[in-house]
Amino acid sequence: MHHFRRVWAGVCLLALVACGAPGTSTTTTEPPRTPRHGATPRPVAELAPAARSGQPNIVVVMLDDFSTDLVQTMRSVQQMRRTGASYPYTFVTDSLCCVSRSSFFTGQYPHQTGVRTNTSHQGTSMLGGWPAYDTHGNPERAFNVRLQEAGYTTSFVGKFLNEYEWVPGRALPPVVPGWSSFHAVFGSAYDGWDFASTTVVDQRMRVVEHPAPPASASAAEKDRAYAGTVVGDLAMDAVRRGERGDAPYFLEVSVYAPHNRTQPQGYYPDDPLFPPAFRDRTGERSCGRVACSKLTVDDLPGFGDPARDNRPRAADGSRARAWNTVPTLSAAVAERDLRDRARMAQSADRLVRRILRTVGPDTYVVLTSDNGFHLGQNGLGRGKGTPYDTDVRVPLLVTGPGVVPGKRREVTSNIDLAPTFEELAGLTPPAYRSGLSLVPTLTQPRLVRQSYAFLEHTQQTLGGGDPDAAFTGAELDRIPSFTAVRSRTALLARFDLDPRRGRTTWGYEFYDYRRDPFERRNTFAAPRSQAQVAELMARLAAFDSCTERGDQPLTDGCRTVRQ
Repeated sequence: MHHFRRVWAGVCLLALVACGAPGTSTTTTEPPRTPRHGATPRPVAELAPAARSGQPNIVVVMLDDFSTDLVQTMRSVQQMRRTGASYPYTFVTDSLCCVSRSSFFTGQYPHQTGVRTNTSHQGTSMLGGWPAYDTHGNPERAFNVRLQEAGYTTSFVGKFLNEYEWVPGRALPPVVPGWSSFHAVFGSAYDGWDFASTTVVDQRMRVVEHPAPPASASAAEKDRAYAGTVVGDLAMDAVRRGERGDAPYFLEVSVYAPHNRTQPQGYYPDDPLFPPAFRDRTGERSCGRVACSKLTVDDLPGFGDPARDNRPRAADGSRARAWNTVPTLSAAVAERDLRDRARMAQSADRLVRRILRTVGPDTYVVLTSDNGFHLGQNGLGRGKGTPYDTDVRVPLLVTGPGVVPGKRREVTSNIDLAPTFEELAGLTPPAYRSGLSLVPTLTQPRLVRQSYAFLEHTQQTLGGGDPDAAFTGAELDRIPSFTAVRSRTALLARFDLDPRRGRTTWGYEFYDYRRDPFERRNTFAAPRSQAQVAELMARLAAFDSCTERGDQPLTDGCRTVRQ
């Protein structure tokens, strides 16, 4: 078992460095950051308009691997649906944590951020993780930097980015610009207990340990130390401070639920793969709004569908290499995991309801997820990373001043949130943002300006070292790189079926959701699909021409490619 305090003891015994006693804070001083690649934040005086009174507060709750099959279990989602805007056609740029979160912060696609995979493979690759995010100048381009410059108090609590980590006895990661308060909870929290978090005071990073109670402790004591509880308490402190303060505030709360643990063994005996708080482990209603026994594979549309007829096709319609060739999950395993994921989501559900009860009328609350998750659908196993609906569609709900309740038909992407926050703050989004602000749709439910979303994925074997490797690594490794376009009614995915660097073999999958709502059969070569395929192929070709990187402004064509 690889837990935080065991690592602490091992490092101190071996290195005999200045490891403060467990239970104390470790501090370090970080030098001021030098902005990279020309991404120098503009002085406040150059922002238009300048900070002013009347700017609304914004609270964002980011779920982790939250799939839409869990929406029915969350009371907070139902409450936000009744009182706010819901966006049922919301997709992420890639169904990978770090890649998606990088797009969320910057309003840019993976080819712009340079973050293509979850990790840098222990520094041997600059394709992913915090090293790629930092190297390519993304911290300075993130929306929170501009909000802080415009007078906002900006706070972060919870999971940040893969490889933004710390091991006792080693140097702390750098202070991230643009946050007035920064409580990153390190990845040891995936297992639920025994982890560390950060706080920053006068640009001095401090580490706070959160030790786990012994196995003999009561369930209530264990739950007080649970990652979901710690993140929730820090978040509510930030909300209360923000509501009392004179300046407008922005808060991101990034929970770990319902992500699986990453170690082969749980922290406590009999911990499930998806470890809920102990209060959520027993009883029919531990799964939330839906009784646990009623959550079955029927709630996983497309579960167990054989993958033979999903095989990609070459551009000429001939059969291409099949990549999804391993056995899927059994119904018993899928149902067990689904119920544990629902149980795990309840700590996040309670937090969202607490936030909704506490914020004032001038505060927007946004609920979304970094990506979805599959449990045996499409003949797959357990994981994420595909262009399929299970993995790329995420919830997006917004409540707040002036928001007209109801569903929107706008096709949205997580890249749209950065410019949305900027416009709410009275700022004009910079020219390098690929996303489009959703502010007009908050008051105009029928407004539709975008009908497409684009997806980019890089095969995990090109990065390696994913934190999910203990349970889903093999699943990620075999999903090929792809670029895809998604509308309300169709998906066209172009896979690179040759995993070697510098080599390309295209294979295509097409699904018409009006005829085939669960991607049961690839109809790329079917005569009835040719008109739609041709239209979406043209969209992909237009997207291919969008090669801007970093802070390069978008061309007019790339700004309108989703219309």
